[in-house]
Amino acid sequence: MDDAPVGVVIATRDRSDRLAVTLRHLLALPERPPVVVADNASTDDTRALLARDFPQVRVLALPSNRGAVARTHGVRALHTPCVAFCDDDSWWAPGALATAARHFEQHPRLGLLAARTLVGPDERDDPIDEVLAHSPLGQVSDLPGTQILGFLACAAVVRRTAYLGAGGFHPLLFFGAEETLLAYDLAARGWGVTHCPDVVAHHHPAPGPRAGRPAVVRRNETLTAWLRRPLPYALARTGALAADARHDPAARQALRETLARLPHALRARRPLPPHIERAARLLDETS
Repeated sequence: MDDAPVGVVIATRDRSDRLAVTLRHLLALPERPPVVVADNASTDDTRALLARDFPQVRVLALPSNRGAVARTHGVRALHTPCVAFCDDDSWWAPGALATAARHFEQHPRLGLLAARTLVGPDERDDPIDEVLAHSPLGQVSDLPGTQILGFLACAAVVRRTAYLGAGGFHPLLFFGAEETLLAYDLAARGWGVTHCPDVVAHHHPAPGPRAGRPAVVRRNETLTAWLRRPLPYALARTGALAADARHDPAARQALRETLARLPHALRARRPLPPHIERAARLLDETS
């Protein structure tokens, strides 16, 4: 099935019930995409479920939890020109992958496509849809949709060569707000990153807040600044985080984790090209 235009990669850990729902939706798609599940060392019945109920799905049984890097293992296991990502609580609408494949075929510079995301059984638009649709970066003639520098990983399709050439999701970030750094790295290499609302994904997250999520997001936003943005910007972001840490437990946790990872970030630091930094600044000013 690697001769299909688009394959699907799912990163999962310890959510076999939700994964089963996602896989049933994906296997019913008219495009019949090959599916790879990158299992981040689940301790529940995920692997038994996959072997018993979904033998047609390729499984990467990772020996440890690799976070978002599990997606890169999945991309390497596929050889389709494009790869669509799912989480274990998201899937693609019928026809969405075919539409995405046409965009990539017709636009050779397109590196990543962010879909319209419909949330829950009532299929309400995710708030990010409006943000992406009204990106101040606008449109250009050689790309579909609107240019962006951010996306939801569970509703994105990538050109395989572009994704691997950019290094995929960065291991330092693990999970949480990991998408912006990949968007930066694709754009820095000349790839287009766009929002195309005619490609639709469904997301059915569990209700309620995710424990520890605010701290992880702030940590990764600050680390992304150190990895790719100018030093004054990174210092300002860190200073704001330190100020909030005086009264906010989540900010304190984010600051501790940022400082622990900062030496690695400095070693991996690679500032954006000037034109991409200008685009990032524009997005900062309008967010």
